[in-house]
Amino acid sequence: MELLSSLRKEDILELFSHGFCSHCEDILHTRITNLRKRKLDETSSPDEEGFESSGDHVVDKPVNIGNVSNSESLTKNHEKQWDSPRNSSQRRDSTTPMKDDIKNIFYSSPKCLVGCKQSDFKLLLNDGICGDSSFENGGLSEEEKEQIRYSQVHCKKDFTFVERVNRRYVNVLRGLELHTGVFNAVEQRKIVEWIYRLQWRGQQGKLKDRTYSEPRKWMRGKGRVTIQFGCCYNYAVDKNGSPPGIMRDEEVDPLPPVFKQMIKRMVRWNIIPSTCIPDSCIVNIYEEGDCIPPHIDHHDFVRPFYTVSFLNECKILFGSNLQVVCPGEFAGPVSIPLPVGSVFVLNGNGADIAKHCIPSVSSKRSF
Repeated sequence: MELLSSLRKEDILELFSHGFCSHCEDILHTRITNLRKRKLDETSSPDEEGFESSGDHVVDKPVNIGNVSNSESLTKNHEKQWDSPRNSSQRRDSTTPMKDDIKNIFYSSPKCLVGCKQSDFKLLLNDGICGDSSFENGGLSEEEKEQIRYSQVHCKKDFTFVERVNRRYVNVLRGLELHTGVFNAVEQRKIVEWIYRLQWRGQQGKLKDRTYSEPRKWMRGKGRVTIQFGCCYNYAVDKNGSPPGIMRDEEVDPLPPVFKQMIKRMVRWNIIPSTCIPDSCIVNIYEEGDCIPPHIDHHDFVRPFYTVSFLNECKILFGSNLQVVCPGEFAGPVSIPLPVGSVFVLNGNGADIAKHCIPSVSSKRSF
């Protein structure tokens, strides 16, 4: 134990992240979970209402922010949504480039329109902010911290490109939004660490069969890793003849708590409407050379849907007629860069008329 006390937090995390048999892993998990719950109970008052997570996660407590003028009540605790993001001259955090690329795509399936209860998605004040050293010991309240973070978000909604579609001139990008600075460098790192843990669990067979997919890379641009939560989506006609779309008879793992926290952040900051909260997510992990070919997302998924980018910036192409130049390479009239930590909203013509694609990435990334 004296040796452990001499290690840094990062070294300890690396030490305990692999190499254990399943029995020892279960014992270690139980001990850590019990320890964190006990410490949380010691610092929480009895009348606090907690958000209890499932699986490998412990309990998160919502923060009571009190009354705020000109705000909309979203839950029984009268937590607030912020006004739409404004331009700000304040500096935004950026993340150090890494070899991987990850993108999370959040969808709403049709059932959320009829069965979603707002009370099921209690909105936390400041998920992931407290770990940011720039705010520590500053004497700021939780509300002031969130206001500072929120002021760093930039929003662009005026995407325009007019094409002739069905004999009419149409702005095929109408409905697209890009919110930058939503997740800072510290938060991005924590989210990516969770994604890698989920990938490891998938490789070990600890996720449901249809949750994790890592196909053989049989040609350039083919074979990216996908992890599906909330619903199972069939990308093409399968061996049983099932068409593309949501497979309602197939089970996948539920949304992990870390993704629920991300959704709560986006609802609080008016990026996601509280009337239709995403209940599924597809994680795409891109190796160098991976891509997504031109397509329009299946209408089994309710519009809008959302893409969150991590690890490295990439570009997404749009147009009513995108060209395949060669395997993994595409050409189109509009290219939009997606910075890390950003949330890209696809809705309206941008989701239903224009096709979009991700050309081969130069380094690993995640959606």
